[in-house]
Amino acid sequence: MNTKTAKIVYWTGAVLTSLWFGTSGICELTANPLVWDITLKLGYPAHFIYILGVFKLSGVLVLLTPNRLLRLKEWVFAGIFFDILFAFFSKLSVLGFPATIDAIIAFTMVTVTYTMYRKLYPATYTSLTA
Repeated sequence: MNTKTAKIVYWTGAVLTSLWFGTSGICELTANPLVWDITLKLGYPAHFIYILGVFKLSGVLVLLTPNRLLRLKEWVFAGIFFDILFAFFSKLSVLGFPATIDAIIAFTMVTVTYTMYRKLYPATYTSLTA
């Protein structure tokens, strides 16, 4: 896969991920019943939902910043993966497998996006010994 294709796949995934998590973050901050009812049913406290919304919107801003904040983007991807994993296992244990389909789709989308991110911005490591 060439760099142009990797960029297209990465930015498509970044925009879709940002739309998904940005919408979710806004719903969490505005106490949208669609998101709040499910999250409370899963056993999470209300104050946690607000914190999650703030971090999701902050992550979206970092994710959509081109060619900057690369190390912070690593943390954003990590946060997104943890959010998806917690959603998957919470829904699996409380609501059953059919409720996890959105988490499986999100995990696949973010995995492809992160793979393209690593292709475009390979991790470089330097030795601390001089």
